[in-house]
Amino acid sequence: MQETTITDWDDAYANAAYIQGAENYPPRWAKEADGFRNSWSEKELDLPYGDGDRQKFDVFHPTSESEGLIVFVHGGYWMKFDKSSWSQLASGCLARGWTVCLPSYELAPSVPIAEITRQVGAAVQVASERISGPIRLTGHSAGGHLVARMLSAGTSLAASVLERVERVVSISGLHDLRPLRKTKMNEAFQLSEADAINESPALMPVACECDVTTWVGAEERPEFIRQSALLAEAWENADFEEAPHKHHFNVVEDLKDSKSRLVTSLLR
Repeated sequence: MQETTITDWDDAYANAAYIQGAENYPPRWAKEADGFRNSWSEKELDLPYGDGDRQKFDVFHPTSESEGLIVFVHGGYWMKFDKSSWSQLASGCLARGWTVCLPSYELAPSVPIAEITRQVGAAVQVASERISGPIRLTGHSAGGHLVARMLSAGTSLAASVLERVERVVSISGLHDLRPLRKTKMNEAFQLSEADAINESPALMPVACECDVTTWVGAEERPEFIRQSALLAEAWENADFEEAPHKHHFNVVEDLKDSKSRLVTSLLR
């Protein structure tokens, strides 16, 4: 991997500043998600997996017999968004016959990243008890980190669940959290060096032999491309894919297309 000297770590992780019309994406996502939830009849909303107000997930069922369970974990630097902005991303996998679960979780600074990891593990655990069959995990940005953490040492997933996980795709994921300590965001995260190491999948042994792909847009910030390549280098069961002409905000939208390379990779 080519070494790059970074002096401004806040800039290295600034996505919106380098995407034209970035401010238009979140309201469009929310509108599309609301429209999808209203139009899809086979759904269960706000199912609890824990005691907190945000510890809930939505489940969208295919119109045919289910092939298994997809869990999508949203991003937002562990500080923003919830499941309600991403429902439309279930459509590609639903069209291929898979049940899709989208969890929310408590956000920093109210809870540390380690607690968010624990909550996502609880969401996968509870969803797996409701939906039978194989499991595939995917997530975007911070969500990419969280699904990779489900496979790394210290995972909270029970062995019976972990053995059902066939494939994980981390989309624009963050896999080494140590550089985030150099950003202003760490005022919210409060990551110590030990915390960052303990929450970095790329610095941990993999706990599952399932297939892993790190998926990143070719037009993303160099640090996100480096983070994706890093996990692929660290884990023998992981490979690396760059999506041409995609940046950090639109790379995840290919989950809406049942025939996209991203959905095909997740379901292969």
